[in-house]
Amino acid sequence: MVLPQITSPHISGANRTGQLMLWVILATLPALALQTYWYGYGNLINVILAALMAITMEAAIIRIRRRPVVFYLADNSALLTAVLLGLALPPFSPWWLLLIAVLSAIVFAKHLYGGLGNNPFNPAMVGYALVLIAFPVEMTRWATAGIDLSMEDSLRITFMGFSDVNGIDSWTHATPLDLVKHKGAQPIDALIASPEMGQGLKAAYWVNFAYAIGGSMLLCLRIISWHAPVAMLTSLALISSVFYWVDPQKYPSSLMHLLTGATMMGAFFIITDPVSSATSRLGKLFYGAAIGILVYVIRTFGSYPEAMAFSVLLMNLAAPFIDYYTRPRSYGHQSSWWR
Repeated sequence: MVLPQITSPHISGANRTGQLMLWVILATLPALALQTYWYGYGNLINVILAALMAITMEAAIIRIRRRPVVFYLADNSALLTAVLLGLALPPFSPWWLLLIAVLSAIVFAKHLYGGLGNNPFNPAMVGYALVLIAFPVEMTRWATAGIDLSMEDSLRITFMGFSDVNGIDSWTHATPLDLVKHKGAQPIDALIASPEMGQGLKAAYWVNFAYAIGGSMLLCLRIISWHAPVAMLTSLALISSVFYWVDPQKYPSSLMHLLTGATMMGAFFIITDPVSSATSRLGKLFYGAAIGILVYVIRTFGSYPEAMAFSVLLMNLAAPFIDYYTRPRSYGHQSSWWR
């Protein structure tokens, strides 16, 4: 019997990776729409500029590496990284801050390790963490919820800074997590009842709800699995509930931790990265639970009120270790969990 000698791949079709990345990008659109509604055109401009920068850098690096540019651009991974960065960075971030964040994500966190599939760290979180540490003033300059600026004024702020746009020289507005972090001796109840906190909480709740809707869509389409998001949200809710029970006037409730900051974005769009996260089902549970605990610890006792990027990067380091001890048992062999 003669067997045909055919080299792989044996199944041809559309770029599956590119389609999955596009679905993830589509799932972020409800949150982008609400962030634009509450905070103005800043995040929309961030996403568009970051996308242009990321695609240009990706094409240049692929060209330098002498790889087919169109083929590698079609996986849409650079576009997804840019969208996540544009959503995560503060509204009206200066263009050069976006450039540094995208450069760090695409060139250093991704292609320095060999490109998609080889990067040990989440590229978007590397870019975000670098600019957060290097430029803390620009990263804490948030627009007030409900701001009303035209697209022209928004573009002027992004490219030229606060050059007296509508009488505004500059602004810095604390997020709900910032206010809780630096509340001093003020009780939580009084802080939440303040007008400054009320508007910010309302906007944060709606935006996180939109990320949860988008993440639920990805779960229904089986693009991501439930293990890491559920484990992260559960561990964050449990540890915050314990501290809230101990002193409700000092520590915020689990609801505030779950629906403010980048909690839902991180749970459904960041920690589910198939390259830098744990891969086994049991490993994803440990991975997500550890991130939830780290988020709470850094938010409560650390220097930064938002801890998603640092928590994810720390657990990226531990992902191979988790996978080693949570590998599924092969038939006829002892489970690696009991070694």
